[in-house]
Amino acid sequence: MRHPIRVRTLVPALAALAAAGLLTGCLGTEPAPDKPAGTTAAKPGAKGAASLGAPGTACALPVSFELAENWKPKAVTVSADDEIAAALGKQGPATMVCEIDAKSAGNIGFLRVWSAGKGPAKAALEGFVKAEKNASKVVYNEIAAGGTPATEVTYTVYNKIMEESKEERAFALSTPKGTVIIHLGGLDTQEHREMLPAYELARSSVKAL
Repeated sequence: MRHPIRVRTLVPALAALAAAGLLTGCLGTEPAPDKPAGTTAAKPGAKGAASLGAPGTACALPVSFELAENWKPKAVTVSADDEIAAALGKQGPATMVCEIDAKSAGNIGFLRVWSAGKGPAKAALEGFVKAEKNASKVVYNEIAAGGTPATEVTYTVYNKIMEESKEERAFALSTPKGTVIIHLGGLDTQEHREMLPAYELARSSVKAL
């Protein structure tokens, strides 16, 4: 079942996110779990639990990829007539279609899937990053994602609420149904790096449907 983004749910969510320092690029509203102090080293390689993207899965997408264990996917529908929903669910040429929550895996962040129109993957990814406020240190690379040519970007975003920059990254690939962008954010750089194995699992296993 798809979950439309509505103003009545996003208004209190915005307040909660601002209080938690999660306003930049985050739609989740549940309380974050307590985390012990630790290093910024990534966790060992993620274990694939299921495939996501095919019809009948939580998010029907133009691509499929392996989902890391305990990550929880939810389909997202952005309501075109909701300004707040559009502000959170659209970025540059892309619209969010799926949100995969890391909370059950012990991290604070999301792997998000965005859909863009047909065209070069790099152009869509460049538009996506340019629409991100306070982005810097942007680096693009041509890669193979699941054996398919793709473009990947790494960059940092300055969070004014937390008064620090955090790492983010995404990759994009073209499919017959349009360009797909898979993005990994996180509460901060430590969370981002700890979630990298799940992102890398998706990148290495992705394929167009």
